Parts: sequence; structure tokens; C-alpha cells
Amino acid sequence: MSDQPGPAEAAALAEALIRPLGDRWDHTRAVAARATELLPAVPPPERNPLVCAAWLHDIGYSPDLRTTGFHPLDGARHLRLLGWPSPVVNLVAHHSGARFEAAERGLSGQLGQFPFTASPTLDALDTADLTTGPSGERLAFPARIAEILERYPADHPVHRTWAKAAPIIAEAVRRTEARIAAQPR
Repeated sequence: MSDQPGPAEAAALAEALIRPLGDRWDHTRAVAARATELLPAVPPPERNPLVCAAWLHDIGYSPDLRTTGFHPLDGARHLRLLGWPSPVVNLVAHHSGARFEAAERGLSGQLGQFPFTASPTLDALDTADLTTGPSGERLAFPARIAEILERYPADHPVHRTWAKAAPIIAEAVRRTEARIAAQPR
């Protein structure tokens, strides 16, 4: 990719890859809208990567991209091949506690090829994703985690991940909400 792609390009790519997946497309559109609401929580230079990553965070669910079956990794690899900027690629790779699930799946080494950076931008992406239900409905973070834990059996890597990661990601949501609350009205 020669120039910096923006949200329109991210939305188009996401639509091409995710729209056929039904509710996943509804979720993706709602996460992008929620990320846009959360823009005041991140520094201005990071706002474009946030919205792009929100559009692209679940492209790894596309059967066309599936190599490991771990959607953050599969999506990030595809974006890197397309030449997306590393801030966007790394946000997709690490969204919503991916490092915890990678450990559950034995994929930490592969995910490690994408640098992890704790930041207000990752916090905001996690907040957008984890306050949006699987069909695009707005949910409070505890309700979203409860929905995930109910959807996956206790022995599934996703369930095991959220049983461990929820308190840590809850702090990311809390930090984002505090950043938004601190903005002048």
C-alpha cells in the first residue's frame, strides 16, 4: 500500500471479507461506530489507526484468510501482506486480549512477530469490541464477557482465555471510559 489507507479503505476491505459472514458484519460495523465515538480517548495521530483497526479487527474470521484458525493472527498476517501500516496491523493482532488466547492455543511465538504495545489506542479498540455484542448490539463489558463465556464451553480456549483475561481487559475499558470522562464538554 503506497499511501496511508484510511477508514474508507478499511471498511471496504472488511466488507469484502466479513459481509458474507452475517452477524459478524453487523458486529464489525458497530465496533467501527463505537471506535469513532471513542476517538477523544486517543491522541489525534492514533485516531485513524483506531478506526481502521476497528473495521479490520475480525477479518481473520474470513475463510479466505484462515491459516491458523486464530483470527487476530490470521487477520494481521493478511494486512501485513497487503502493506497496511504496522500500527493498524499490530492493533488487529493484539485486539481484545489476543495475547491470552494465543497462549491458550500455543500460538504466542507466532503472535510475537507483531509487537504488543499497551496504549490508549489498544484500550479503545478493546473497549469498542468488548462493548459490542456479536450481532452489533451495545452491551456493557460484564454482559459481553458473560455472553462469551456462555457461548463457549468451559474447555474451549476462548472460554479459558476470558476466565483469565477479563479482569485485565476490564481495566482497559475502565481507562478508556476515564479518558472519555476527562474530556471537556
